[in-house]
Amino acid sequence: MGVSGCGKSTVAAALALHLGFEMVDGDDLHLPDSIAKMQSGMALEDADRWPWLDRIGGYLNPQDPITQGRIVACSALKRAYRDRIRERAGAVCFLFLNGEFDLIQKRMSQRLGHYMPSGLLDSQFCTLEKPQADETDVITLAITESIEDLVNQALIVLQSYRTQDLKHSRL
Repeated sequence: MGVSGCGKSTVAAALALHLGFEMVDGDDLHLPDSIAKMQSGMALEDADRWPWLDRIGGYLNPQDPITQGRIVACSALKRAYRDRIRERAGAVCFLFLNGEFDLIQKRMSQRLGHYMPSGLLDSQFCTLEKPQADETDVITLAITESIEDLVNQALIVLQSYRTQDLKHSRL
């Protein structure tokens, strides 16, 4: 999770490959009207986001018991959005890719073929509610690290989450 341009899709794809999990980019779960709105330079409103967040939560909570795990790269900028995903997905862990505006703006100016204009980055940062300490299912990672280092850090923390889940399931 994080603002546009922070590396969500890249980190999610690398993590999914390493874990053997299914992965989807949250952008692919937006309705066409929402994509058109963003392409025209308009920020989404909460009314646009609720159905999208429900689709994300539903994807993360498959009814198929064989599914080992799933990853979604999505912004989840507000706590209410993360709570909505939690309600639909059940046990979930968020990786918050945290970075400075100038670095992300530079990255966005260099990326090609994405519908999100860099002009909306201001609105993303204004909307962002950084996770607080009581959101214990959020891992904060600094985007100044390499993708390999971010994935390795995430794997270490995710392993500790998995170990805690196993301990609790035996109680």
